[in-house]
Amino acid sequence: MLRVSGLRKSYKGHEVLKEIDLTVEPGDIVALIGVNGAGKTTLTSIVAGLRSADAGHVSICGVDVLKDPIASHKHLGLASQEVALYPILSGWQNLDFFGRILGVRSKFRQHRIEEVAHSLGLTEFLQQRVETLSGGQRRRLHTAVAMLHRPAVLLLDEPTVGADIQSRQKLLDEVRHFAAQGSAVVYATHYLPEVEALGASVAILHEGRIAARGDSYSIITRYAKRAIELHFEGEVPAGLREFAVTGGQDSGGRQELGHAVIPVRDPGRDLAEIITGLGDSASRLRSVEFRQPSLEAAFLQITAGESTALAEEVIDAVV
Repeated sequence: MLRVSGLRKSYKGHEVLKEIDLTVEPGDIVALIGVNGAGKTTLTSIVAGLRSADAGHVSICGVDVLKDPIASHKHLGLASQEVALYPILSGWQNLDFFGRILGVRSKFRQHRIEEVAHSLGLTEFLQQRVETLSGGQRRRLHTAVAMLHRPAVLLLDEPTVGADIQSRQKLLDEVRHFAAQGSAVVYATHYLPEVEALGASVAILHEGRIAARGDSYSIITRYAKRAIELHFEGEVPAGLREFAVTGGQDSGGRQELGHAVIPVRDPGRDLAEIITGLGDSASRLRSVEFRQPSLEAAFLQITAGESTALAEEVIDAVV
C-alpha cells in the first residue's frame, strides 16, 4: 500500500532523512515516533507529495509519488500538524467543500459527512463556524477531512493535540476502524500511550533513520531495561558517574540534584548492593525510583544513543 525506499532529504547542507525505508501494508497502523526535529513531518510531507526528496522512491497503491504527486492524492488522506480549515465557513461547509475537491460523489457526500462527523463526535458542531470551535474540535474536523474520501493510505500528524479524553478516544476508535477496513495508517505522535491503545506497530525515527521497527512488545523486550533511578543532593558519587544524566531540583525547587539511572537485573538485590557501595555518599541519597520496561524506556534507550549499534538493527518481528 505504501512503500518508501532509500529516501533522503537535506536542508542547507543538513541531512534530515538518511536512507529511509518503510513499508505499510493494508490494515496496518504504524506509529511514527521520534524526538522533535527527527524528521517525522518532513517524511510525511514527502509521502504526501508536498515536498520534494533528494533521492529515493515513494509509492502509494503503485503510484510513484515523487514523479506524479497529483495522481497519488486520490489514494491519500493527510491531516497535517497545522490545521487547514476555512474559519468563516461552518464545519459542514468545510467538509462539503473538501469532499468535492477529493472527488466524493454528490449522492454519497452527505451520507459520508454525517458518518465521519458521528464517528469523531462532531455532529452537534457541524453548523458552527470553524472560528468558534475549540482547538480540539478543529483538529477533529481537520482529521475528518482526511478521512472523508476513504483513502487507501491515511497520514495523521499529531491528530490529538488539544483534544480532551473523550475526543481522543473517539479519534483512536475511528483510526482502528479505518485500518480494520483495509486502509494503511501512519500515525505520528509524541504520546506513547496512544500507540499501545491503537495496537500499532512502531517505527522509531532517530537521527534521520528508522532506528527500530516492529511491534511494541518486541521493541520493549529488545531495548527496554529495568533500571534504578537515584537522586542525590549535589553531584552523583564518583563510582556512579558513568550512569549520571541531567540533574534537576528537589520538590521545593531549591537544591540541585545529581541524577543517575542504573540498568539492573534484580532491582531489590542490586539496589542493596549499590547503597552498600555508596559509603559516605549514601547520606546524600534523597530518593529512589524503580523503572519498569516500557515503550517509553525503549524509546529513550534508542534515542539516547546508549546502544547505537543495536538500535540500528531492524527488529526481526517486523509487522
